[in-house]
Formats: sequence, structure tokens, C-alpha cells
Amino acid sequence: MLFRYGTDSHGRLIKKAVVYTQNEHSISIKNIDPDALQIINRLRDAGYAAYIVGGAVRDLIVGNKPKDFDIVTDATPSKIKKIFRNSRIIGRRFRLVHVVFGSKIFEVSTFRSNAEGSVGNVFGTIEEDVQRRDFTMNALYYDPVQQQVIDYVGGMRDIKKHILRPVIAIDRIFVEDPVRMLRAIKYSATTHAKMSHQLRHKIRNSANLLGQVSPSRITEELLKILNSSCIYEIVQEALDTDLYIYLQPSAACLIYDSKDFERKYMESIRQLGELNKIDPDARLGKKLLFIIKDFVKTLTDWDKEVKGKTAYSELYARTWAECRNFVLPMNPVRRELEFSVKAAIGQCGVKSHSKK
Repeated sequence: MLFRYGTDSHGRLIKKAVVYTQNEHSISIKNIDPDALQIINRLRDAGYAAYIVGGAVRDLIVGNKPKDFDIVTDATPSKIKKIFRNSRIIGRRFRLVHVVFGSKIFEVSTFRSNAEGSVGNVFGTIEEDVQRRDFTMNALYYDPVQQQVIDYVGGMRDIKKHILRPVIAIDRIFVEDPVRMLRAIKYSATTHAKMSHQLRHKIRNSANLLGQVSPSRITEELLKILNSSCIYEIVQEALDTDLYIYLQPSAACLIYDSKDFERKYMESIRQLGELNKIDPDARLGKKLLFIIKDFVKTLTDWDKEVKGKTAYSELYARTWAECRNFVLPMNPVRRELEFSVKAAIGQCGVKSHSKK
């Protein structure tokens, strides 16, 4: 174990970070995307610091395969853009760079200061940048050149002990960005990390802040949950912390109103988790089916509709409109919702006569 030193406000030498070597963190360089390594090496060759940061480091430590590799550096977005022709600057206020390799996109951001809080856009140092990270397990920096993990906040210890601990002060973390509450329940569910009573209590008391979040961000977060093999555990956490009423209000109301609906709905969610394990790339419409199918069954007497031979087009139009409202504020691609609605109607015994 090594240490990084710095000075305090009085100029005295103090330990700033713990540095874990390869023997201690056990991350294999073979598990890192070669293109991510190329980005870091090119930034280093240009004279800049560069690290893999966030969830990828956490996943590498616990032995999971990262879905993506975020990179952080002291190079500004304009300088990053000059180094990589295959890149584009995105964002207006919070500017960062996407470096593109074929179908892969790597997010490269600049160290940011916490002078404007955890959501400001002032460039800073790594010591300031770490204080903007949401939870300690996501605040680790991996140097693939030296094969070292730099830990300023005790994140390695918390990962090993399965503890979810915020970096940002508890009275600010969710006020500055309510979506962090969703990340908290996801991390708790997917890493089996325990939330303290104080953190769980704070989430429950702050749940209403999600009402301020745009539908596009809610949709983005819900799609991540829909694609998770741990969706059952995540939804259970969301219900327990009063967040689900802001994610899927119609479903939550039915769950709170009917134990029978809750049992059926959660069984469908469990089945979706199983699908995500065996077929993670299944189309979205197939996954949305698990969200809407129990609701669709409550809409009418389907046996009567079948016997009465109600026109398919009429049944579909009514059901689609109801399901569109049911999944709000999520706004999935229309053709995917159409696929799921048709599949749900089919499960109720109504068959389309369309040749398509």
C-alpha cells in the first residue's frame, strides 16, 4: 500500500490518498477495453494525466465486466478534441468529450472543481474532482499505466465491506441532483451494498425531488433499470424508499391498492430480470411487455371481447392509449411500446388479422 501526500492550509505535509497496487486491487489489464487504454496513453503522451474512473473501476475490483469505461483527465475539452479527431464536444454548460471508436463511445471529462457545488462546471484538480463523485465506491481512479487504484475517500474499503456511503454531504447530495437517489438504490441492489439508516431515511424524505426531474432523464434511468438483471431488487428498493411512485406512478398506485396486483406485477418483474440474464440484448418492446401485461389484463373482460368479436383495431387503439399513460413519465420509442401492447393483447387471447 502506497500513499499520495499533499499539504494542508498551513503547509503541513498530510496523506491525501491511499494508492493500491496491482497485488492489492487485483485488476487485470486484460479486462480493460484496448481503445480505453489507447485514449489514456495518447493523453499521457500529450503530457496530461488520465485515469479510468467511476463504475468501471468498481466493477473491475469486484470482478464484473464494465459496460463502459469513463475517463477523466486534466486536459480541457478543446485540448482533448485536438488530440482525437474521432471525437466531439457535447453539452453546453457541462462540457465533455465523446471519443468514438466504431460503435463504441468513450466519455472523457475534465477534472472539475467543487467551487460551485457538485454540479458546477469549473475545471479543477483530481482532489476537487473526487469530492463531486456521488458515492465512495464510484470515486476511485485507476491508472492502467502504473496499474494503481487511487482512493481519496475510502471507496476500496467500502466496496470490500459492501457499504454504500455518499461522498457529498447528506444534506446536499440529492438536492443538487435528485437522480442520485436512483443510483443509490441501483448500487445497493446490484452490489449488495448496505445503506445506512440515515441514507435510506434521507432518500424517503427526498423522494418528492424526483418530481422536478425531466421526463427525458427519468426515461434514461428507467431504461437502464429495465435492462438490468437485478431489476427485481431495484424495483423492490424503489418501492421501499417511496421512489417508484415517481418512476411509474400508475403501477405504484395499483401495487399500493392491491396485493394481488403487486404479486403478479413483481412476478413479471422477476421474469424480466431472468430475461435480462439470458438475453440482455432483447428488444425493448419485449422487455416493456413485462411492465404492462398485468395492467392490460385489468382493462376489460377479454373473454367477453373475444366472444363479442370486437374489432382488433378498436381494442388496440384503446389499449395503446391506456398503456401510453400507464408508463408515464417514461417515454419509450413508439414502435417498441406498440410491439409490447400487441404482444399483451395477444396474451389476452385477441389475435390480429393483419398480414404484417
